[in-house]
Amino acid sequence: MKLKNNLIGHTSLLMEGGLEERLRREYGFSRDEKIHFTALVRSEAGRKALAELWNQYLAIARRYHLPFLAATPTRRANQERLFQAGEDFSLVRENVAFLREIQATSGWEMAIGGTMGCRGDAYTGEGALSENEAYDFHQPVVENFHVAGIDYFYPVVLPTLPEAVGMLRAIAETEVPSLIGLTIQRDGRLIDGTPIHEALDVLDHATAQPPLGYLANCIHPSLAFEALSQPFNQTELVRRRFIGIQVNTSALSYAELDGATELQTSEPEALAEETLRLKERFGLRILGGCCGTDQRHMEAMACRMEGLS
Repeated sequence: MKLKNNLIGHTSLLMEGGLEERLRREYGFSRDEKIHFTALVRSEAGRKALAELWNQYLAIARRYHLPFLAATPTRRANQERLFQAGEDFSLVRENVAFLREIQATSGWEMAIGGTMGCRGDAYTGEGALSENEAYDFHQPVVENFHVAGIDYFYPVVLPTLPEAVGMLRAIAETEVPSLIGLTIQRDGRLIDGTPIHEALDVLDHATAQPPLGYLANCIHPSLAFEALSQPFNQTELVRRRFIGIQVNTSALSYAELDGATELQTSEPEALAEETLRLKERFGLRILGGCCGTDQRHMEAMACRMEGLS
């Protein structure tokens, strides 16, 4: 699936729902301290669980005639953390190959993304890199994703603009398209205080190959609605280039969620209504799920998206 062509030809695409929380709570897997769930692909039980979750979401996309976007569970698989976990970049390539197997048997329009994350804390910005540091730090995983043959790069929950720019510079050298996921707050800014409009403007002009578009990750749709409604984000640029969201089921702040001991969630129908309100108001085209979402939430979203693509 050529993601760029599908973005041109469709106004609605379905991205996968939550993976990590479901792997922990439904399947009983423990999250590796360094690389989270990246190594699950190396066990029979892990591959079975991942395949079940992706195929659930894929079946929903097929049922409602929506192109489907999946992405590797590799947000923490950077050179530093892989080394600390006793692994190497072959693990990144194995994750791409496994998703490619699912794509090959899907019988549906499906794109495979290579998920990347910031070096430090995605919700506070602590440990963030400068632009040049980010380019050097993230270039090795970019190269391995490129070799593995992903359909798009997917840096997610990026809290600071300089690190996002450095990552995008490394990605642009491959000529593989990208979607950029940002950590935004209800005040309409990234964690480092950059307004969404300003972040998009800088990133769009940072390389000769701008991203295909921008998304918000791990945020409740009501908070994203507030963020995009801020006067300084009411621009043609934001309307045109901010194209998607992976919703969190909780409307708590990042600080509150980070300290929560229990899963914060909301009912599928209510979440879907909030998400579709966001889509209709701001023209979002890619809808997916993050923490707290499962097949019920994605089904509720997809049935409302049917006919809008």
